[in-house]
Amino acid sequence: MIWCSYKLHPLVGAVIDASYTTSFVPSSPEVSSPTFDPETGRQFEVGVKADVAKQLSATFAAFDLRKQNVLTEDPDNPLLSVQTGELASRGIELNLDGEILPGWNITAGYTYLDAFVSEDNTIPVGNDLANVPDNQFTLWTTYELQQGNLEGLGFGLGFLYLSDRSGDLDNTYTLPGYFRTDAALFYERNNWRTQLNIENLFNIDYFSSSPFSNSGSRLSVDPGAPFTISGTIAVEF
Repeated sequence: MIWCSYKLHPLVGAVIDASYTTSFVPSSPEVSSPTFDPETGRQFEVGVKADVAKQLSATFAAFDLRKQNVLTEDPDNPLLSVQTGELASRGIELNLDGEILPGWNITAGYTYLDAFVSEDNTIPVGNDLANVPDNQFTLWTTYELQQGNLEGLGFGLGFLYLSDRSGDLDNTYTLPGYFRTDAALFYERNNWRTQLNIENLFNIDYFSSSPFSNSGSRLSVDPGAPFTISGTIAVEF
């Protein structure tokens, strides 16, 4: 890995980063091919982080990732695997994180990702990778009361948006995009905290993914969780 960083003038409050990374992962043998080649890869990335307010920072990153010999579903037998020539993922990320006002925090992010088959002798070059949306947006914001009898009581609201995604590496079907809303209610006092989480507040129907992260599957898809409530209680000693 090669990494470098440059800090601009302190009054600007920004840092520029650049990195180059390589990877090597041995592949697990299968009955169909006990001698799969190792998965290799390399990634270029450049980014900027800046303080947009005293307690609020923003980051921007652009990247290009290439992986060779990735195991994917065998198009002739979904129960077995084959190796692709090369898969490419390139895009940008924008993130905002911090405190807007006392008690009001936010974490937001947007990703544009172009993920496709860049080299192969079987799978058409240019096919989209499975389960990878071109656009993804997330937002989570909370507010906690800072004084009064209800000090420590807080509320949270979150949004998740994913655009359409290919369901398999052959691009034979599409998983539709969705917009999901989550929420939370919490109370914190001294050394304990209790929280109620609500996932899929409006109980929308959606597909979260198809099995196998890179290649997807023609056999099944995974539905998203329905309206779900969960709770936690934590005590620090």
